[in-house]
Amino acid sequence: MTTPIRPEEIVAILHQQLADFENKAEMYEVGTVLSVGDGIARAHGLANVTLGELVMFASGVTGMALNLEEDNVGIVVFGDVASIKEGDEVRLFSSREIKEGVQEGNRVACVPVGAQLIGRIVDARGVAIDDLGPLEAREFRPIEVKGPGVVDRQNVHEPLQTGIKVIDALTPIGRGQRELIIGDRKTGKTTLAVDTIINQRGEDIYCFYVAIGQKRSSVAQIYETLKRHGAMAYTTIVAATASDPAPMQFLAPYAATAMAEYYRDSGRHALVVYDDLTKQAQAYRQLSLLLRRPPGREAYPGDIFYLHSRLLERAAKMNQKKGAGSLTALPIIETQAGDIAAYIPTNVISITDGQIFLETDLFNAGQRPAINPGLSVSRVGGDAQIKAMKQTAGSLRLDLAQYRELEAFAQFASDLDDATRRQLERGQRLMEVIKQDAGMPISVAYQVAIIYAGIHGFLDSIPCAQVKAFEQGLFADLQARYPDFVQLLIKTRELNDSIRGSLTKILTEVKERFDSTRPGY
Repeated sequence: MTTPIRPEEIVAILHQQLADFENKAEMYEVGTVLSVGDGIARAHGLANVTLGELVMFASGVTGMALNLEEDNVGIVVFGDVASIKEGDEVRLFSSREIKEGVQEGNRVACVPVGAQLIGRIVDARGVAIDDLGPLEAREFRPIEVKGPGVVDRQNVHEPLQTGIKVIDALTPIGRGQRELIIGDRKTGKTTLAVDTIINQRGEDIYCFYVAIGQKRSSVAQIYETLKRHGAMAYTTIVAATASDPAPMQFLAPYAATAMAEYYRDSGRHALVVYDDLTKQAQAYRQLSLLLRRPPGREAYPGDIFYLHSRLLERAAKMNQKKGAGSLTALPIIETQAGDIAAYIPTNVISITDGQIFLETDLFNAGQRPAINPGLSVSRVGGDAQIKAMKQTAGSLRLDLAQYRELEAFAQFASDLDDATRRQLERGQRLMEVIKQDAGMPISVAYQVAIIYAGIHGFLDSIPCAQVKAFEQGLFADLQARYPDFVQLLIKTRELNDSIRGSLTKILTEVKERFDSTRPGY
């Protein structure tokens, strides 16, 4: 027996279903793929697309418009190019997708920002790749924004201590500065940058390490090093490795800078290490040639200078009205056979506020870090250097330069006068003083003490081979016997007559104890 259907039940069901129905039209612009290959797709019909805007292909792969021509658009593909074929549909993101997705009202490429990124490894699009689960980001920023204007900035005046003696003494870095690290491969460039990140522990500085074109194993080693020293508690790694496509390597520095600007614009401090911009320039050259842009010198496109200038100009020390935050940039450039006059090195040198030059000959001679004091310079860091270091290391660069000149001369001289011999011997000890092991950043108070000892002759009677032992003994005594002096030096940050007298007395006592325990003395 069939149950009779009551009309009121049907009406109730229809009312319920229609109540959840939203009659909203969704409009988006659609184009057609003309050709695809080598990570580049050309599409026709996207008349309203803008430079840097994200698009989606029929296969679900996303891309970014990088070339806007009269009759077609050149798109760099972020995913699997094999899933795209000629004639496929390509479209802009709709307003609903922009609102509900990661773009927050902006069609250009954006990345997540905020505290959720701390301690994570992400790719150039801000997607987590460290197997620790997806990011739960609440805020997003465009990867390409204009750098702060002149009026919004102020002079660099706060020190960013690297913990590396030769850098903090001779080429000091200030918050908001752009200091280039340049040298041949395998001379310790990455080690300098990683040690600088490690030394920011407790300094309320958020660090970003950008790995461009490196092996995944190298990125994993850097992650383990930072984690072992507790630095991942304030560090984010943005990785576009050698196995990633060229568009990711091109975008990674901009993505990391957008993440760092979140802290700069909120009145806090950030540090970004770009390792390295040579590989980014090569990835951009590859994209430009595939997009058929006219090549210039060394086949780089005409806007290769703008590639790096618009990136590094985003590093700044903001004024008080803008929150007084800072973004410090440490770009790394790899040279070939020490040629710093090549195309990309000279471009980046002209953009930055100084450079730290690592020399292969010094590295092979056992000097660590292998920094050449003569070619390294910091144009604005002197204003940020603490007064105690400025007073101590004022003559260090000249002493080292004179030593290197005399060293070359002494190779051909059979007989040297006493003054020249003394200067050579002191120079040898100063070269030992500025040596430093990797992963061992040193407090600025300890740096001042050992450099003061070298410059003022406390090491002259100590054999070069035992300078490192004296340094370790001095640091141990400063920590155990003279902690009050260390705190006073950190507080006053200058060498007045009282502190200078106390330091001289401490060094004399430490040297006497060291000499009494030295074998054969």
